[in-house]
Amino acid sequence: MAEAYCVKCKAKRDMKDPEEVEMKNKRKALKGTCEKCGTKMFRILGKS
Repeated sequence: MAEAYCVKCKAKRDMKDPEEVEMKNKRKALKGTCEKCGTKMFRILGKS
């Protein structure tokens, strides 16, 4: 599972259904939802 910060829970949570996306600046990121509250989550990945 992917882990990201949930703004609503104010804690790091596991991401439900993580999907790898490419931002406009060609960097990769993960997009999904919080398992606990259902809020959308976003995590920018490293350059490599």
